[in-house]
Amino acid sequence: MRLFHTLLLTLGVFTFYAFAQDAQKQRHAYQSDVARLRKIVINSLYSHRDVFLRELISNANDALEKLRLTSLTEPQALSGAEAMNITIKAEKDENGNGKIIIRDTGIGMTPEELANNLGTLAKSGTSEFLSRAESDTTGNGNLIGAFGLGFYSSFLVADRVDVASLAAKTAKNLQPSQYVFSSEADENSFEIYPDPRGNTLGRGTEITLYLKPDALEYVDTHTIMELVNKHSSFATSFPIYLHTTRTEMVPDEEAESDAKVAEEKSKDTQDAEADEDEAVVEEVDDEKETEEKREPKMKPVTVEEWIQLNSQPPIWMRDPKTVTDEEYENFYQATFKDYQKPLAWYHFSGDSGSGVSFRSIIYVPSRLDDSYWQNPLQSVTKDIRLMVKRVFITSDLGEDALPKWANWVKVVVDAEDLPLNVSRETLQSTQFLKQLKGIILKRLLQLLTRISEEDPEKWEKVQETYGNVFKLGAVEDFKNRDKLATLVRFTTNQRNSTSLDEYLENKKQGQSQIFYLADMGKSPSELAKSVFIEKLHARGYEVLLLGDPLDEVFITNIRRWKKIPFQDVAKAGLKFGDEDMDPEEEKEEQERLTEKFKPLIEWLRQEVRAKGAARDVVISNRLVTSSCAIVADESGYTANLEKLISSSHAQANHRHMWEFAKKQKVLEINPRSPLIEGLLKRIEQLPTEEDDRDVEAEEELREVATVLVDGALVRSGFAVTDSNEFFTRVDRILRRSLGVSETAPTDTTVKPAPPVDPELPADADVPEPDEFEDGRGKVSWAVEEIDEFGNVVKDVPVEQKRHDEL
Repeated sequence: MRLFHTLLLTLGVFTFYAFAQDAQKQRHAYQSDVARLRKIVINSLYSHRDVFLRELISNANDALEKLRLTSLTEPQALSGAEAMNITIKAEKDENGNGKIIIRDTGIGMTPEELANNLGTLAKSGTSEFLSRAESDTTGNGNLIGAFGLGFYSSFLVADRVDVASLAAKTAKNLQPSQYVFSSEADENSFEIYPDPRGNTLGRGTEITLYLKPDALEYVDTHTIMELVNKHSSFATSFPIYLHTTRTEMVPDEEAESDAKVAEEKSKDTQDAEADEDEAVVEEVDDEKETEEKREPKMKPVTVEEWIQLNSQPPIWMRDPKTVTDEEYENFYQATFKDYQKPLAWYHFSGDSGSGVSFRSIIYVPSRLDDSYWQNPLQSVTKDIRLMVKRVFITSDLGEDALPKWANWVKVVVDAEDLPLNVSRETLQSTQFLKQLKGIILKRLLQLLTRISEEDPEKWEKVQETYGNVFKLGAVEDFKNRDKLATLVRFTTNQRNSTSLDEYLENKKQGQSQIFYLADMGKSPSELAKSVFIEKLHARGYEVLLLGDPLDEVFITNIRRWKKIPFQDVAKAGLKFGDEDMDPEEEKEEQERLTEKFKPLIEWLRQEVRAKGAARDVVISNRLVTSSCAIVADESGYTANLEKLISSSHAQANHRHMWEFAKKQKVLEINPRSPLIEGLLKRIEQLPTEEDDRDVEAEEELREVATVLVDGALVRSGFAVTDSNEFFTRVDRILRRSLGVSETAPTDTTVKPAPPVDPELPADADVPEPDEFEDGRGKVSWAVEEIDEFGNVVKDVPVEQKRHDEL
């Protein structure tokens, strides 16, 4: 009977306690606007639900900042909790249900503040806003972000949210109590009641998210780390800690103790059966053997620890003079996931011109991504991290993305304030993005110009990586063309690297052109031996040697530099600029040579026109040692330009123009060449009368002239008109020089092919099996770790590796 009374009393106490709790719970209905807004948030406002963590961390930071400011006038506000931080803990119970607990030691909230801040909208006149929000289901609408809606993003991943909060002590609230705000995603009401646990927080707010079944991925600590690193690693100056667990193997002391007891009992039994003197010796020996052979027994132990996720401060907020090179490099590698150090960086602050102040760091990577030149028309800016008050907003600049030549730059921009979309995922106005694009390009060009002037060694590395990029930029970015052109460097016949300005400083008296020779794919050393620059080089003129495909495109678009035009030395009409200063004797000599070689010129003109190799023959003023060369006429295509047009298939749409321009070539002969003089003599020896013609001699001369012209075409970079005929003639000349009969046949006997066999394999019509069709295909790969110098790191067990991400 006494036991029955005890049970009845206990049941009564619990019933009374539960009734008292229910009596203290206050259920409130959401404002109609808030209910509509929660629906919008859950269903359509955010395009990525990952942002819930960013929003809650931002709210926690605001609470800590408010506490810090309040404590300046009311120091007692800091009592209750020593540290000012944010903690995140993810749990999963035995039934598979998950929850995330986010806690801050900030200002906290009273029950009235819980109701006002989480259950109502603090701003009136929201009907227009809500109607616009409901009509926008893309997540990209231009909605004014002034409503503090971050908390409602919790319902993107949670069915139920509990918010426990204990306000900081103030003069108006000396004995604050801990209350709970509770609401479910599909309800239009919420509850506020005293926390049955008591004042467990000390100070601040604890948000518990009971995750939806399809959001259990957020229980994974690695997922939380990635989200914090992406969105919020620099969003607060207060530390963010994540609760983690790991398994370690430690000695099992209990098992060791039991083993020792068992060993001692075994020894006692043996000692009783043995002679006392012998036992003493055996005991010492047995103990030594046991100590040597026995390994300590180990057991797994779960170790819990809090790791700080934002240990690296936002260095762009610091004075550049106080940041070391190592800090800049570490920040770059951690932020942009690049294992190589950057070549250079520029840390600055500024104003957009529309009243938005910001801080930024621009980095020049040490390498270009492999895909940069594989997609020449694609321009995607993916490494500009735009932040607002240290909270990551976007990397997508949309229509205001950087041009192709600059989309490799890596930038962090932190603005003090921007008009954001209500979801804080996109900007409400693109005006700042337009201004930001111009600012980044301006500062990048300033950085590159400074390196070129102050650090030759580093500039050489920049040229090696980005030399062609600057040429591309000068072509596509008309606004910055002149600045980019000053960064371009060329190899010449006199030096390995020169700018256009340095070239002009070295030009000769009377020179009114910038000489260049372009031949795609050839090295500068090969170009320096070209027939086109023989006389230019001999006379001391500097010629730009262009072997990259972009060089000709760059020159064609620039056209002139400092009002001095470019001159392709592979074209006819080459002028040195000092012709007016030539002595009269040289002019007369030129006229005399033209008259002297007139028979050869007229004969060669007929031959080359008949074969379509050139349209004219002239005395050359550019050749020194070579006998002849084929140059493009002023309206024709050089060999390099023909290659570029052929590779782009542009000639298919302009076939007639292509054929006309290809024929606009001129054969230049060197009157001082012994070969040309010998050919002139043979032409002069031919009979002039029709009856006395020497057909055999004419054919021989025609063959010599054809080989001479074909050789000139090849040496000048053009293709011969008929390669088969060309090599047949070379074969005859070689036979003649070796004394071999020109008509001696070659043995053409070959083994015939087997008979026709139309039979196919039996399974020819059976389709090839897809290894991965059932999702069970086997894939294997090998990975090796390298250090910053490219050396392979010695393989060590995973559990012994130090993980940088932690």
